[in-house]
Amino acid sequence: MEIKEVKYLLQRYFNGESATEDERRLEAYFQSGEVAEEVAEYAEFFGGISELANVVDDSSIEEDVMDYILENEHQEKTRFRKLWINVTGIAASIIIVLGGFLIFQEQRKPYNDTFDDPVEAYAYAEQTLQFVSGKYSKGLAQLSKFEMLRKANEPVKRSTAPLVEFYEGVDRLKESRSEQSQLSEQDSL
Repeated sequence: MEIKEVKYLLQRYFNGESATEDERRLEAYFQSGEVAEEVAEYAEFFGGISELANVVDDSSIEEDVMDYILENEHQEKTRFRKLWINVTGIAASIIIVLGGFLIFQEQRKPYNDTFDDPVEAYAYAEQTLQFVSGKYSKGLAQLSKFEMLRKANEPVKRSTAPLVEFYEGVDRLKESRSEQSQLSEQDSL
C-alpha cells in the first residue's frame, strides 16, 4: 500500500468515517512489518487493537468497562461518605471536649454574691417577691371566672342527674345479664 493511501485511511479512521474493510487493511499494513517511517508511530496502536480483537469479543469489553465505571463511581461515593463520617466524628469530639472544658471552668469559679450589703439584698428580694405575688394574684383572679362557670353548670347537672342515673342502671342491668348468661353457659358445659 502506498503511504498516501495509508495516510488517507488513517485520516478516515480517526474521523470515525472508515469502513470495517478499511480498518482491516490498515491493520494488515501495520502488521506486515513494512511500515513507512512517517506512520510508524501508529504501528503499536493498531497492533494493540488487533490483539484485543483476537482476545476478547466486543460485548465483554463493554461489560468490563461498565463494571469498571460503576466500581469507581461506588468507590468515590464511599470515599466521600467515609470522609463525611470522619469529619462529623471529629467535630463532635471537639464539641464534647470544649463543652467539658467550659463546664469544668465554670464549676471552678467561686460563687460571687450579687450584693455586698445584706439590707440591700433583703430589699431586692422583697421587691422581687412582691412582683411575683402580684402576678400570682392576677392569675388567680382570672381563675375566679371558672368558679362562676361551675356555679352556672350546677343547674344543668341537677337536671340531667336523673337521665345519668337511668343510663347507669341500664348499664348495670346489661352487665348482670351478661354475667348470668356466662354462668349458665359454664353450668351447661
